[in-house]
Amino acid sequence: MTRRFCRLVAGLGAVSCLLLLAALPLSGQSGSQMVEWRTYGSDLRQTRYSPLDQINASNFSKLEVAWRFKTDNLGPRPEFNLQTTPLMVNGVLYATAGTRRSVVALNAATGELLWKYALDEGKRGESAPRQLSGRGVAYWTSGKEERILYVTPGYQLIALDAKIGRPIPSFGKGGIVDLKTDDDQEMDPVTGEIGLHAAPIVSGNTIMIGAAHLSGAAPKSRRNQKGYIRAYDVVTGKRLWIFHTVPQEGEFGNDTWLNNAWSYTGNAGVWAHMSIDEELGLVYLPVEDATGDYYGGHRPGANLFTSGLVALDLKTGTRKWHYQFIHHDIWDWDIPCAPILADITVNGRKIRAIAQPTKQAWVYVLDRETGEPVWPIEERPVAKGDVPTEWYSPTQRFPTKPPAFDRQGVTVDDLIDFTPELRAEAMKIASRYKMGPIFTPAVVSTFEGPLGTLMLPSAGGGANWPGGSYDPETGFLYIYSVTTVTPLGLINDAKRSDMDYIRGVAPDPKAPPKPAGEGGGGGDEGGGTVTVQGLPLIKPPYARITAIDLNKGEIVWQVPHGETPDTIRNHPALKGLKIPRTGRPGRIGTLTTKSLVIAGEGGFFTLPDGRRGAMLRAYDKASGKDVGAVYMPAPQTGSPMTYMLDGRQYVVVAIGGGNSSSELVAFRLPNE
Repeated sequence: MTRRFCRLVAGLGAVSCLLLLAALPLSGQSGSQMVEWRTYGSDLRQTRYSPLDQINASNFSKLEVAWRFKTDNLGPRPEFNLQTTPLMVNGVLYATAGTRRSVVALNAATGELLWKYALDEGKRGESAPRQLSGRGVAYWTSGKEERILYVTPGYQLIALDAKIGRPIPSFGKGGIVDLKTDDDQEMDPVTGEIGLHAAPIVSGNTIMIGAAHLSGAAPKSRRNQKGYIRAYDVVTGKRLWIFHTVPQEGEFGNDTWLNNAWSYTGNAGVWAHMSIDEELGLVYLPVEDATGDYYGGHRPGANLFTSGLVALDLKTGTRKWHYQFIHHDIWDWDIPCAPILADITVNGRKIRAIAQPTKQAWVYVLDRETGEPVWPIEERPVAKGDVPTEWYSPTQRFPTKPPAFDRQGVTVDDLIDFTPELRAEAMKIASRYKMGPIFTPAVVSTFEGPLGTLMLPSAGGGANWPGGSYDPETGFLYIYSVTTVTPLGLINDAKRSDMDYIRGVAPDPKAPPKPAGEGGGGGDEGGGTVTVQGLPLIKPPYARITAIDLNKGEIVWQVPHGETPDTIRNHPALKGLKIPRTGRPGRIGTLTTKSLVIAGEGGFFTLPDGRRGAMLRAYDKASGKDVGAVYMPAPQTGSPMTYMLDGRQYVVVAIGGGNSSSELVAFRLPNE
């Protein structure tokens, strides 16, 4: 229909022609000519749900590649970790892509490039803490005018004309708002350590912007920029309000920062995506932890509003309620993804709820009007650590429902047991570390032991930035998670940081000395994994998808997601053993449709026909049964989305990794 229509108006350009199709009727039925995907999470509730069902269990495995869009030339070098989720509006696909974070508009039927915009930020972009392509854009329309909004690596908000991809002159200064200014703090415009990967979120004429920083495993200083949250007028670029995620003197929550730690401590931004309830007029902020991720001795106290959820008035930025999930977070279990707005029924009572998946592998379910827990969340005593000068919260919060969707804490029962020999070696390795339940704190790493605390979930989750998807028809939430153990040790290294401790592992005293300033290792989301002959220290599965009934607070089904890696299938110590599907770790988001849960695999494996790649898989959303899979030449790196155009349903996903540079791949059913 698109081609026929465009031939009738051949005098129009390709984009203008497609925009005229906006007049076509839209609906959620599979027979519609066009069903769109207008925001990062499908809607402002961040459900990642579409009612389309043309692609279903009976035909999923028949999907064919409709088009592929490589991103190699969108920047000075190829990218291999494209995390974007495109939008589809009026037959046009909009996405961020490439190492310079270009914005592209593509013909949604063919993948043809319609326009491209990129800003060369020079040293400002090169020193940015959050580089590469980011996770997407926002779309706004007045009914006549259309804009695409995104944040550059150098932390600038740009408004583009959606038809031609050029900055809107009347927005900010020449189409750009410098987000390093007007932020209630001073920072260098080039080196100021603040940025954003997430897509902005728009409601009415208001656009909300989050903040992200470098990983906090080994910060150079206890002092850092603060991740304040701001709203801007989408027409003019004028700042409307600001919310101090680290409360300033005289503000609510300031007393939870002892010894004036609020005055110099930074981070506490919102690097995840936000959610909005337009009926209640609230925007929900999933707030990260503060400087640094694993040592909090320089910021004693519970540290509001970190590692929790804050509800603000959309118009004014006034706090309506907050709920802190972790007091004084020293595990980097900050809130990684968008909360999902869900209307549920619990024991006959209808509740406007908000469900927040976390790295800890819990989903905290609250009343989104009041912030009150839907089911009891208990304040329980937790172990106190022995790191000098650390401040420990005596209690932490434990949800009673739903149960954890992944393993928490490490005991000897969790260790690998494929063979008695591997089990014995795992026991020996684990004996050099501290083990315990969730909230077991870090230790000062010593080579004699313990080297660190075995941390499960790791700082990478559990859940991470892709978050989950939600079926409004059934009340089921679907979430991908990983099961990876990492060591959490602390070291002192005055050459690297003015903090008393940073993350790291004590070096072997017999090893040659490292160059000055190189330190003892460590990293943001793991500091390295602990293995046994290259195999994971713990039992599989290592990645899974879980379905949770939010009406009952119960797990409905759980399946390993991802074929067993070649490194396990072909390991000599496992020769002759039949290893069931273990799942493969990755950063994987799910897509829920009328009948399916769709997700690509992380990492590579070798198919029976010798091809290397990954599978895009579909599960029956009611039972978790495998109902189909199609080949992808590389793993999923960005969460999938779907739309209907000219009566045909498409599924689009970002892939890349290994030697495969990033691309968008669109699937659809073959021509009949």
